[in-house]
Amino acid sequence: MSLPIGMRIPPKIGGQGIGKAAERAARIGLDVLDVPRLTPEVKAACESAGIGIGSVDAANVPQLLSRDETRRANALEAVKRQMTEMADLGGSVLFMCLVPEDHTMPRSETFGIFKETFPEVVRHAEQTGVYIAIEGWPGPAPHYPTIGCTPEMWRAMFAAVPSRHFGFNYDPSHLVRLGIDYLRALDEFGERVNHCHGKDAEILPEALYESGVLPAAFGAKYDFSEGPWRYTIPGQGLVEWHRVAVRLERIGYRGAVSIELEDHRFWGSLEKEEEGIRKAADHLRAAFH
Repeated sequence: MSLPIGMRIPPKIGGQGIGKAAERAARIGLDVLDVPRLTPEVKAACESAGIGIGSVDAANVPQLLSRDETRRANALEAVKRQMTEMADLGGSVLFMCLVPEDHTMPRSETFGIFKETFPEVVRHAEQTGVYIAIEGWPGPAPHYPTIGCTPEMWRAMFAAVPSRHFGFNYDPSHLVRLGIDYLRALDEFGERVNHCHGKDAEILPEALYESGVLPAAFGAKYDFSEGPWRYTIPGQGLVEWHRVAVRLERIGYRGAVSIELEDHRFWGSLEKEEEGIRKAADHLRAAFH
């Protein structure tokens, strides 16, 4: 199985503008870019560099999950316009993290709002040929308000919205840090994978002893960590990517595997970001090609 390898654009690479970011991605040998917004200019820059479009970040997502009906209605129309515009430009994967406006809102209440709002969102996705991929990041401490990051919630969400146009972004790093079996998740929910992130995670035994699964009270030792775990590039964490590849092949996934660079060892400069992307891409190619 050969899948496209791409990346979300990290800050230093992105700071040079979309044209240079696309050219750098092409020089590294990547196939696609995940972009924060798809415009004619972004499309032209990627086409000029020979790079495809992976996912497009959704706007107005917290407002879609607002307690305020007017704010929800306005956000719904904005997201529908975005889907129409991106589809017209050839985009097909809309990436969103379902964090509500109010981070203290219980996830059960957020799910109730989701059931009211998302059937219409997904109907428009079906009409435009867009596939929604919800992110598995649990959200910021201390409330971890995101819905759509655990099997319990996926099961409920996919029952409420059965369309294949509503699925999730498979990112095993979040599952590792949450203690969820990342391979079993593919076995149960694989048909709803609409995008995939190439990111890994390491469990830190000493930090786990110090604070358990709770965030460290006095701060984590590493960036992209809360104490007992840290995010890494693929190949430097616990994920067995060749086993992920076997399962993605079995379910017929043909989308991209996009590197999300959140590893403190490859951060802070253009050179470090490129090194991290290259190392991650090499490891993923070995698994997916």
